[in-house]
Amino acid sequence: MTDQPGSAAIAALLAADRRHAWHPYASAVSPPTVYPVASAAGTRLRLADGRELIDGMSSWWAAIHGYNHPVLNRAVDAQLARMSHVMFGGLTNEPAVELCALLAAISPGKLERVFLCDSGSVAVEVAIKIALQYWQARGRPERHRLLTLAGGYHGDTFMAMSVCDPVTGMHHLFRGVLPEQLFAPRPGCGFGNPARAADIAAFEALLAAHRDEIAAVILEPIVQGAGGMHFYSADYLRRVRALCDAHGVLLIADEIATGFGRTGRLFACEHAGIAPDILCLGKALTGGYLSLAATLASERVARTVCSGEAGALMHGPTFMGNPLACAVALASTRLLLAQPWKREIARLEAALREGLAPAARLPGVREVRVLGAIGVIEMEQPVEMERITALFIAEGVWIRPFGRLVYTMPPFIMRNDEVARLAHGMIAALESYLQP
Repeated sequence: MTDQPGSAAIAALLAADRRHAWHPYASAVSPPTVYPVASAAGTRLRLADGRELIDGMSSWWAAIHGYNHPVLNRAVDAQLARMSHVMFGGLTNEPAVELCALLAAISPGKLERVFLCDSGSVAVEVAIKIALQYWQARGRPERHRLLTLAGGYHGDTFMAMSVCDPVTGMHHLFRGVLPEQLFAPRPGCGFGNPARAADIAAFEALLAAHRDEIAAVILEPIVQGAGGMHFYSADYLRRVRALCDAHGVLLIADEIATGFGRTGRLFACEHAGIAPDILCLGKALTGGYLSLAATLASERVARTVCSGEAGALMHGPTFMGNPLACAVALASTRLLLAQPWKREIARLEAALREGLAPAARLPGVREVRVLGAIGVIEMEQPVEMERITALFIAEGVWIRPFGRLVYTMPPFIMRNDEVARLAHGMIAALESYLQP
């Protein structure tokens, strides 16, 4: 272990951060408190001041194998020795091609065409472009709107924002600029329950009323992530697929948060036994090492898009197919598939259920829910970020809540005793926070 930086060096770093760094969802005028990380390994983050935290966030759900993993490190080192990047226009490279083939092989259904891009938000933008170009190619340009679910989150770029929840998704800040999409009520039928006709009636009515202007339905299957950590019925998802088929509408599944085993299935669509026409992947794709995302489409959709006026999908990121990112994504995906990951996720689910159960008795807690490697404590009121974060750190855990949700998505390698410590720290911090 390297020596920890002195207090003067830490103070200088924080001063520079406060002066120049603009953090996500944060003010540049009154920046939030941040905590410098000196190193990370396994499930632990070591702060610059020497404190060690159990990471309950997997760096926003991406670091499924933990940090500093030797297999992923070797993949990066080996690729660096060959080339870090080469353009994907007119050239190709082995890691990108192998990754595309692997994603096509493991994705639900027959999604044989893979478009590599830079981030989850961009993957959603690409998916929407595919849907719009699909209908243009079919001579139906009037089909340009999207139907989605209230309570969802799909990213921060403009088309992605337009299908985020209309109340909590920043629509009021960009009114007049964002396209106006169609929103069905959030599914009221919880995971593990059947979906009654009444549960999907509003969705069905919107689809029927607007079928001639809808290009696609876009949703997060089973788990609405950053929009509220809401778990809903697989039967509802099956009914959505059937309705899309009946009305000739494309289905886009945003599995950026749920892909690669997080919910107990490799892809959340598998809980319902359905396949989308277009699939968005990101976050855990590289095991948290580098930014990379992918949009997959069926051969039918891809051929239709490319039969249109443009003759191609009109998108082309500079770093598309980046060999370094693709190499580590390939290594991460193979590492996951080579392990008994279903058993490990089931183990984590059981450990989270046991560890978080006492939180249900706390005043101000609305609900505790767990699915796969996702544990959620939903509060009655939004939490004060600055104060509760300091309490989590005092308990030796890293948790990043939002709104009313205190949640964890731990790395898949986390041991049961670490899950117990994580859950205990979360509950102890909440107890301190809730004291009058």
